[in-house]
Amino acid sequence: MNTIRRLIYKETILSVALVALGFLALFFFFDFVDELSYIGKSFNGSVYGSYQIQHALLYVLLLVPNHLYELLPITVLIGGVLVMARFAQSSEFTILRTSGLGPGLALKLLLGLGALFIALTFVVGDYITPLADRTAQLLKARYMGQISIGQTGAWLKEKQEKSAFAVNVSAMSADGQMRGVRLFEFDAKGTVLSLTTAKQASFGEGSWNLLDVKRREFSSLTTQLVNGTDAEAGTGKEKQIGIKTVIMDAWRWPTTINASMVTTALLKPDRMGTVDLFQYIRHLESNKQNSQVYEIQFWKKVFYPLSCLVMLVLALPFAYLHFRSGGITAYVFVGVLIGISFFVLNNMFEYFGNQHAWNPLVTAAAPSLVYSLLSLGAFGFLIYRR
Repeated sequence: MNTIRRLIYKETILSVALVALGFLALFFFFDFVDELSYIGKSFNGSVYGSYQIQHALLYVLLLVPNHLYELLPITVLIGGVLVMARFAQSSEFTILRTSGLGPGLALKLLLGLGALFIALTFVVGDYITPLADRTAQLLKARYMGQISIGQTGAWLKEKQEKSAFAVNVSAMSADGQMRGVRLFEFDAKGTVLSLTTAKQASFGEGSWNLLDVKRREFSSLTTQLVNGTDAEAGTGKEKQIGIKTVIMDAWRWPTTINASMVTTALLKPDRMGTVDLFQYIRHLESNKQNSQVYEIQFWKKVFYPLSCLVMLVLALPFAYLHFRSGGITAYVFVGVLIGISFFVLNNMFEYFGNQHAWNPLVTAAAPSLVYSLLSLGAFGFLIYRR
């Protein structure tokens, strides 16, 4: 049985590695072509400076772990289908079955192989990808200016003893300096107390050090109006807003928001580690912010490695099919379509779950559960019915 295990494991791992290498080479080429457009051109009126072709190559190379993480399940499916279909076409799997490889044992062998791919996907997605992506963003920020997300930057919220703050950071430079900082201060009733803007800010010990600061403090002034000629009108009160503007070279703002939280908010949720996502969700919940998007991404991070196991189970029924000469290509194509449909369904559930506030756990687990049932149903049909 060890010989059979080594044969299946060796062939499947080699096939998956070749398929992954082909996909990664394709994505590497596309990313590198995109980066060529940045070399030697201006950006917001400035020149990229020392951003050269070797930096573009390094940046694209740092994107490879994220592509590998995204592609692992589908490469496992394609590689598994190729191996199983080839075994069926050459009658190797028939020989293995006569040697004692029953359906249950075959499924057990693939589950053991799937555990290896689960571990690989978890390590790549939870440790290598976040580190590589952060390094890539900092590399680009070093030569091209800053890290930013969208048109409005990153938004955070902090509740302090007497007031609450909504914090907006437009971008972050490679050395950890924040650019375009805005602090909105609210009281317990939600009334805006002040607006502080700073062109630049840095992280201190339990505080932010803001530079080139403009602070506007808002106060409500009540003016009493008396109408002496109109008795029915009587007296009334009118509220006016008083604005006090203070300009400072530097200002220290006490806060518990650290560099890790800001960097996390600037990076994409799907490229964060599971622990970072969990901590960021707790921060959002403690400040009564909507964490639906991050909760869905957290549970996707938990269930995503299991999709490799689902893909292997989907590939196993192909070993029980009967192929004629040249008929293997069509079945491999069907396997690819199944893998693509899985990712389409996964993305659809994420989108609709976020739009309709579905339970994050159910939203993330449903696609894997559906395809697991389908693959086990196909496996059972081919074995016990045919």
